[in-house]
Amino acid sequence: MFTGLVESLGRIVAATPESPGVRLSVESAPIAADLAIGDSICVSGCCLSVVRIDGPRLDFQLGPETLARTTLGRVTAGGQLNLERSLRLSDRLGGHLVTGHVDGGGILASRAQEGDWVTCRFTAAPHLLAQMVAKGSVTIDGVSLTVVDVTPTDFSVALIPHTLACTTLGSLAVGDGVNLETDLVFKYVARWMEARPAAGGPLPGAGFTEGARWPTT
Repeated sequence: MFTGLVESLGRIVAATPESPGVRLSVESAPIAADLAIGDSICVSGCCLSVVRIDGPRLDFQLGPETLARTTLGRVTAGGQLNLERSLRLSDRLGGHLVTGHVDGGGILASRAQEGDWVTCRFTAAPHLLAQMVAKGSVTIDGVSLTVVDVTPTDFSVALIPHTLACTTLGSLAVGDGVNLETDLVFKYVARWMEARPAAGGPLPGAGFTEGARWPTT
């Protein structure tokens, strides 16, 4: 579990084919010293396990599912990625609850400079937009952000100077793809509402007792 507050910009050292996936090597001295093999890192929005540590260099293995569902399959050496270590239960939750499980992709449709701030508008699939609400939370490439507004085809966020300087969002260009994770709480509530029976019927899970089996079809 993460908060969406980026700790470090990692530099991509290599993205090496390793059947059936890719081995991604990222250099980040600020967080590498505090890591162990197997630790979870949010890498531009995607939860990955550290498989090798060599000084400031961290290695991750990307499987076919990760390559297909995220932008990590298109990264190249020299680029940068947003990195965040997993949340401790004693930490402050400065962003929002982020799982690092990417729900889908978005495309930067427009970028408007407003003084030192930048307002970005992203297109996304209808089912992702349906899970967003104005003033709610969304994760873009691992960065926790507040949604400004949502339309049937896109949504917008406002990026402050700190976010522009300390994350990869500052270098996004129109047409670039991003990893999106919608709000975890919103998804659970939406799923609960979808599963509600007709008025007057029992709520899902009502009457479930220890040892009972889930119904099958």
